[in-house]
Amino acid sequence: MTTEITGAEILVKCLAEEGVEHVFGYPGGAVLYIYDAIFNQDKFQHILVRHEQAAIHAADAYSRSSQKVGVALVTSGPGVTNAVTGLATAYMDSIPMVIISGQVPSHAIGQDAFQECDTVGITRPCVKHNFLVKDVRDLATTVKKAFYIATTGRPGPVLIDIPKDISMHKTTYHYPKEVEMRSYKPVDKGHAGQIRKAVQLLLSAERPMIYTGGGVILANASAELNKLVDQLGFPCTNTLMGLGAYRASDDKFVGMPGMHGTYEANMAMQNCDVLIAIGARFDDRVIGNPKHFASFPRKIIHIDIDPSSISKRVKVDIPIVGNVKDVLVEFLSQLSSAEIKPNPSNLAKWWKQINTWREQDCLKFAPSTEVIKPQSVVQKVWELTKGDAFITSDVGQHQMWAAQYYRFDKPRRWINSGGLGTMGVGLPYAMGVQMANPDATVACITGEASIQMCIQELATCKQYHLTPKIILLNNRALGMVRQWQQIDYGSRYSESYMDSLPDFNMLAESYGHVGMKIEKPSDVDGALKEAFAMKDKLVFMNFITDQSENVWPMVKAGKGLTEMLLGSEDL
Repeated sequence: MTTEITGAEILVKCLAEEGVEHVFGYPGGAVLYIYDAIFNQDKFQHILVRHEQAAIHAADAYSRSSQKVGVALVTSGPGVTNAVTGLATAYMDSIPMVIISGQVPSHAIGQDAFQECDTVGITRPCVKHNFLVKDVRDLATTVKKAFYIATTGRPGPVLIDIPKDISMHKTTYHYPKEVEMRSYKPVDKGHAGQIRKAVQLLLSAERPMIYTGGGVILANASAELNKLVDQLGFPCTNTLMGLGAYRASDDKFVGMPGMHGTYEANMAMQNCDVLIAIGARFDDRVIGNPKHFASFPRKIIHIDIDPSSISKRVKVDIPIVGNVKDVLVEFLSQLSSAEIKPNPSNLAKWWKQINTWREQDCLKFAPSTEVIKPQSVVQKVWELTKGDAFITSDVGQHQMWAAQYYRFDKPRRWINSGGLGTMGVGLPYAMGVQMANPDATVACITGEASIQMCIQELATCKQYHLTPKIILLNNRALGMVRQWQQIDYGSRYSESYMDSLPDFNMLAESYGHVGMKIEKPSDVDGALKEAFAMKDKLVFMNFITDQSENVWPMVKAGKGLTEMLLGSEDL
């Protein structure tokens, strides 16, 4: 006789079959059968967060930093609604995740039952796909489909909503080895003819430019990208989400493009005659005003796994739909046998122009012996960690300074919210990164407003012995909001200053961690060395920074890439 087991036990077995090692979650009534099944297993560890939003963020960063699928578990009603911000964050950045949510019993759905909400309806706009399980016999197949959808094509979060009675019902267990879905057939291989055209066009360029995004990292194609750039000798720029895809220490890297990108990257993007976009989507923060961008004639090659991203904002000449890694492998193969080669004279002229733009030294800032410059703190972190740390950030000025001044040479080391721009992610991101990379150095660069949004996760860090170094660039303001108000709103600082802040040292210590307050520039180096030497402790460093410092360069909203403000003198 075949033994029947509960839906909760089936779910746990499915997760184990997928090789899941960590699940981030928070229990509640609708998922108690599942938590009971977790209690009776030893295949994976459950991490108890202090808020459901943090569970999704931590699972998100776990995936970003490890090439694994992040998994989270939340209860019905407020458990799901608290998770929506995390889902939208992961969805915007195409992060492969599987989220399990509890639901009220099947017979109570639609009856306004206690802790009921329309999970499928609420989450539909911010997940790649979602399921409501109506029969326990479908549960194992649904889990297999969820992992398959999350990790193939353009990745993204997939949610499985499980009514409480489904987790209690019994059936026989069988986990399918693979699934076939008629309506979902992602393409991996790029069209060979299109790739051939792209190779020929790129090699004939006089002013070529390689523009790459987070798709290179998601596809694990950094090695292929580095080989391509090195072989061609062309300039390369990585977007905010693509930092580390091509090594920042190489002269061929011209910096990040876009709103707070480098002068040389933006000028090269605008003035090139052939642009190849690899795993990037011409985001509004990257190209500025699309009409201005299109006013400079250039040929565009676009490689992306998602056909809907191609020619969505910018018309392209040679579209190539496929997995970035697969396409680059074929691209390199065709490159090696191509009859034409880049013209050395034209390339030398192009590099001379780019180096002239570089002479602007757009990331320079005035040092001070009186007040801590936030940029200098990031530079010191980079020097001290030798560029080998995992850096998480929240969202705002500190995020941009981290992206500008920490030079990433490896992929999956820069963990931030790019598409949604979610404040509060930094600390739970650091938790997820450290769970996935227990022996690595992890630092969270944050602001005094962002850190307070998920600061309760200091308790989670204490419980699970997580020891990231928190680097708070404290300017006592909503820094990026204040900057925009200064530039665009006549310096009317409406609600952008923080008039009541906690004693962060005492707060950190109350959770059982180490707190530091650093107010003098001369103390920055020593404090960082002391903190990073404490391998077994979470150290919360409160750097009191220059309140008036802004992020430069800057392309104002609605402006083009060549209309950059390089500093306050341009206002």
